[in-house]
Amino acid sequence: MVSAPVSTRVDAYGYGEAGHTVEASTSGIAWPPILGGAFAAAATSLILLALGSGFGLTSVSPWPNSGASATTFTIMMAIWLIIVQWVSSGLGGYLTGRLRTKWVGVHTHEVFFRDTAHGFLAWAVAAVVGVAVLASMASAVVSGNDRWGPAVASGDRADGRNQAVLQANPSASYVDSLFRSDHPDANASEQDVRAEAARILAISIRNGDVSADDKTYLAQLVAAHTGLSQANAEKRVDEVITKIKADADAARKAGAYLSIFTAVSMLIGAFIAAAAAALGGRHRDEDWRVRSDLLR
Repeated sequence: MVSAPVSTRVDAYGYGEAGHTVEASTSGIAWPPILGGAFAAAATSLILLALGSGFGLTSVSPWPNSGASATTFTIMMAIWLIIVQWVSSGLGGYLTGRLRTKWVGVHTHEVFFRDTAHGFLAWAVAAVVGVAVLASMASAVVSGNDRWGPAVASGDRADGRNQAVLQANPSASYVDSLFRSDHPDANASEQDVRAEAARILAISIRNGDVSADDKTYLAQLVAAHTGLSQANAEKRVDEVITKIKADADAARKAGAYLSIFTAVSMLIGAFIAAAAAALGGRHRDEDWRVRSDLLR
């Protein structure tokens, strides 16, 4: 029985593989350089984010005319996120492409595709690692804000109990409404009055608006403890509620813009990582050709 001739053409499918097999014996993915580049990118990102935090690029001042506003914050943060992604993804992608071993017997176009794919995978692994680290950091920050944030906002750390009360018993504000009086006691302690007002505002803003009954009662509290007339107290309550809504809307818009800028910066990072890996692969192959020529 005569066996079929084996093609020796360079462009034949399977050329360059042992025994001219149709399927490669190893995967086209090299995980060691991918993981190395990913960790390098993640570490660089953390360093740059910490540096940006030190320069105040990731902080917003809650006080007017002091520090960065929410709008300025989103613009600065967007620029810094792009810089972080550009530098870290470029470094990680280049290391991934440069450290990968050279493929022999693989077409140039396939080498280019594999290098870019390795750079993208390195960026993806770094993104997952970075999200895990930032999530743990954010969890710690949020827990700290839950403890001290309401106290700072109310001007007294003791009022920080209001948030804890609402979290433990969401109906606390409704319980307050059961014992309301049409004529609030002007002799009640200021701390108790502030705490009740804070609970009313907290639950009302959480529900989206302050009801008419709550507005009237808040105005009565203000009038009883400040000496203002009912009309002026109602005006003051309306002004405060308007400011709260404006700040909440600004915070929501800033959060939306930040999410968009984060997504755009990550897309830029993915492209940079793939391009840098292709560049690193090109430098790797050029260096390999030079060494091969010197050995001849």
